[in-house]
Amino acid sequence: MANLFPEDIEEDWTEDEAENSTSEEVTFGRSWRFDFEAGDFVMTPTRKVAAADETAAWVIWCEKAIRTPRYRHLIYSREHGEEFDDLIGRGYSRAVQESEIQRIVIETLLVDPRTASVGDFTFSWREDACYFTCRISNVRDEEAVLEGSVG
Repeated sequence: MANLFPEDIEEDWTEDEAENSTSEEVTFGRSWRFDFEAGDFVMTPTRKVAAADETAAWVIWCEKAIRTPRYRHLIYSREHGEEFDDLIGRGYSRAVQESEIQRIVIETLLVDPRTASVGDFTFSWREDACYFTCRISNVRDEEAVLEGSVG
């Protein structure tokens, strides 16, 4: 039987080595470009679906994740999507709602190993809807700005 508590493990890993190892092991794939405003895939002039490069595919994944309600679609894992449904209209103050939106977005996007950080949130309110933007960065130090809304 294998030893559950081996004593000869090298424990001299620094955080930098762990971070470099992680960023090298993370796989960035390609995807199809999607126009969220039109609700359809982007087409080339020859009427083929336009391909997205690795960074654009990651940004598309992030945007789709914050627009997909968690637990509603069986095709997605239980970790995919957001939980904004119970937030607006519950009588919480705007500060509490903004804090919860920030928490939910961060938790939703950090599920993907390509995402390194989520921050710099800004919020604006129109009637009962909250519109937000945030800055995301991946393990390759590439950044993008995401826009979303709740309400």
